[in-house]
Amino acid sequence: MPSESDLFSGIEIGASSTFAKTVSESDVYGYAGITGDFSPNHVNAEYMRKGKYGERLAHGTLLVGLMSAAGAAMYLGRTVSQGYDRVRFIKGVKFGDTITTTYEVYRIDHEKRRVYAQVTCRNQHDEIVAVATNIRVHVG
Repeated sequence: MPSESDLFSGIEIGASSTFAKTVSESDVYGYAGITGDFSPNHVNAEYMRKGKYGERLAHGTLLVGLMSAAGAAMYLGRTVSQGYDRVRFIKGVKFGDTITTTYEVYRIDHEKRRVYAQVTCRNQHDEIVAVATNIRVHVG
C-alpha cells in the first residue's frame, strides 16, 4: 500500500489538460432527451429569437460534462470526482460555439487524499463561458 505522500506522486500543481468541442444542435437535443430539460431556452428558436440572446443556447449543465471530459483526460491516480463546486455559467453558449475546457490542478491535500482543480470553459473568442472547481479523492 502506498504511503499518503506517494498517492499523488507525479502530479504537480499547475498540471493541466484540455478538451475542445464544437457544440451542435444535436448535442443540445440529445442532452435535452437524456435529462428531460426541454426548456424553450434550448429547443424553441422562435421563443429565443424574441429575447435577449436572439437564439437558442446550450444547457449550462452540458458544460459540466465538458469539464468532466477535460478532467478525464488527466490521470490523477485512482481517484473519483466528488463533484464540482462554485459552478458558474458566465456567458451563454450558442449552437456552433467551440468550447475549449482547461482543467488545472491548483491544490493537493495529502491528508484528505484530494486533488483540487480549477476548470474553465472558453468559447472560440477566448471569452470565459463557465468556471468551476473540481474535487477528486483518492480511492485506493
